[in-house]
Amino acid sequence: MKILFLNPAGLIGGAERALLDVIASLRTARPDWPLTLIAAASGDLIEEVRALGADVSVVEFPRSLAVVGDAGLGGPQASYRRSLGLAGRLSAAAPAVILYRRRLRRAIAGAAPDLVHTNGFKMHVLGAWESPRNVPVLWHIHDFVRMRPMMSRLLRTHARRCAAIVANSHSVADDVRSVVGRRPPIFTVYNAIDLARFAPGGPLLDLDRLAGMPPLGGNGVRVGIVATMARWKGHETFLRALAMLPASAPIRAYVIGGPRYETAGSQYTIAELRALAVQLGVADRVGFTGFVNAAAPAMRALDVVVHASTQPEPFGLVIAEAMACGRAVIASGAGGAAEIIEDGVDALAHRPGDAAALARLIALLAGDAALRRRLGQAAVLASARRFARARLAADLAPIYCAITRPAA
Repeated sequence: MKILFLNPAGLIGGAERALLDVIASLRTARPDWPLTLIAAASGDLIEEVRALGADVSVVEFPRSLAVVGDAGLGGPQASYRRSLGLAGRLSAAAPAVILYRRRLRRAIAGAAPDLVHTNGFKMHVLGAWESPRNVPVLWHIHDFVRMRPMMSRLLRTHARRCAAIVANSHSVADDVRSVVGRRPPIFTVYNAIDLARFAPGGPLLDLDRLAGMPPLGGNGVRVGIVATMARWKGHETFLRALAMLPASAPIRAYVIGGPRYETAGSQYTIAELRALAVQLGVADRVGFTGFVNAAAPAMRALDVVVHASTQPEPFGLVIAEAMACGRAVIASGAGGAAEIIEDGVDALAHRPGDAAALARLIALLAGDAALRRRLGQAAVLASARRFARARLAADLAPIYCAITRPAA
């Protein structure tokens, strides 16, 4: 079976990391299946896919299409002014989109796939438009659709062209079903991770050096948020929680990550977060590392990994990765994140956006090394059961075969 993946980004974020794990799992389990990726931009994703033995080509988005999107609109209740602005940007992008569709159509036809697996909202729509009618299209959805007013309408309109949907949690599956209706079939396939890469043992990043801070003393506790700069990932909640802790507490916080996507208005800049840290009076207690390529060494360098998303998390890949690294994890307990942890056993949970509750849990773990150790040990065992990468091919291959099988 020849599978073509379509991805709207070239840089690696959460959805791209999930895609890499799918490709790696399939390459191991089904080495006879040719795998090809068409990405809409260059970046580190391209080389990692090639390293896995899959073919890659770049059909680059025009700038007007790359930056347009509804990630920064504010959900279903987006203001009229914001929606009108998006409509204007879409109209301005229309000529470039028409040209891009022609280029993408030619690239898909040249790949001659048996199945098109799309991995991002823009590619869900473009894949439905430009894939040959006799080739089934599978949407792999990593986000809540109802939070995207424009994409909700587009996916609902084009759902008939989709042969199946894979959602990364039951929460996302329920959300998608509420948008697209009774068809197509929706399958929940949890994300997985490379347990050889994300493991308790291995190299550590020097977070202090990356952040330009003096070395932390031996009794200090390192607490960090590892995330893209999407505004709903909870960086502000994390900094506000830090500000609620005594300045004398032996805690140093780290913001690990940087902007990775191009959609206008959807992300913080590091400069914005630095300014907020100054405003809150915690600038001397928080380090900003910028984007790091090696997430596992960064997580292993922390004593506590904080997941602070203010909206329900579709899955929470960073939670799975930190658990596999044996770290004590504090997770925002809603959406898919609540599905993949057992609160009080292998992680601790707080209400999304509740800075005071997050501060209490940080203080609890900072003061209790035995609890950190116990949670970390339980997390490693849970990761082996829930997140082994080999499961992805076992879950996806039957779906692929079912939707490519000729109708009786």
